[in-house]
Amino acid sequence: MAEDDYNYKKAYLREKSARDQLETLLEDKTRALFIANQELEEKLETVKNQQITLMQSEKMATLGTLSAGMAHEINNPLAYITSNVASIKFIKPVLVSLMTAAQQFVDKSISVTQLESILVQLNRENDLSFIVDDIDDLVDDTQEGLERIAHIVSNLVDFASLKDNVTTMADITESLNGTLKLLENQLGTCAIELHIEKLPLTQCNISSMKQVFVNLLINAKHACDDLHDQQGKVTIKLFANKNNIYIEVADNGCGMDADTLKQMFDPFFTTKPVGQGTGMGMAIVYNVLKEHNGTIEVESEVGKGSLIRCVIPITT
Repeated sequence: MAEDDYNYKKAYLREKSARDQLETLLEDKTRALFIANQELEEKLETVKNQQITLMQSEKMATLGTLSAGMAHEINNPLAYITSNVASIKFIKPVLVSLMTAAQQFVDKSISVTQLESILVQLNRENDLSFIVDDIDDLVDDTQEGLERIAHIVSNLVDFASLKDNVTTMADITESLNGTLKLLENQLGTCAIELHIEKLPLTQCNISSMKQVFVNLLINAKHACDDLHDQQGKVTIKLFANKNNIYIEVADNGCGMDADTLKQMFDPFFTTKPVGQGTGMGMAIVYNVLKEHNGTIEVESEVGKGSLIRCVIPITT
């Protein structure tokens, strides 16, 4: 009996020792796993921040290429605003004299005869009927020009703003419309054909999708730049089925060979001359679509043009 008790105690102690060792090992592994997970989360956050920085850098580079066109777009309304303000400044003394005479008459400091004399004199010197006809056009044209400049600046600020982590239920058409306004001058050499169907709302990043459209449309425009026997044409299609939203951008430009197709999504790959491209445009397009669980397909033939199709799952 004593021997059985001894064997039982020995087995119990052996089992307890093994269990203690296992618990210690489990604690060590859990601690190591927790530390590794923390490091992984920190690295993931670093990668996300680097991606945001990279996308913002690409935005700034894109804005640099757009700056000449933007300056032209701003200079046009600015020119007639400056001219209109000069005209308004010229007729300002006449308006001041008219209002002063009117105030003096209301205050009874001048008579009807004196008021009439002032008005006749002002009309003789300045042709009041012309001023009356001209003032509305001057003010309306100036307001229109200022609104145009404000619209251009607003589009630039919206494109350049840091909104890369904001996803919301939205219509991707909003991104396309904003891009077309932003690139209105740059795309002026191409015929733009739109086929836009009503799209369902989906969870997406409007700012990032705008960058997708900017890169696709600028690339399509550049592909058409060397055409001599025909005008460049860019066709944009937006449509959806039950599960996906489709974006198609086609051009009749130079097209791409097999080697270019293989590398087009590689970071820093570009076919543009040195200093004219960062090589990050299509890499960012690919990553944005990946973030939206989407895919991208490319069809291209040298000398005939390209078709790029983006497929984005509808998520609610």
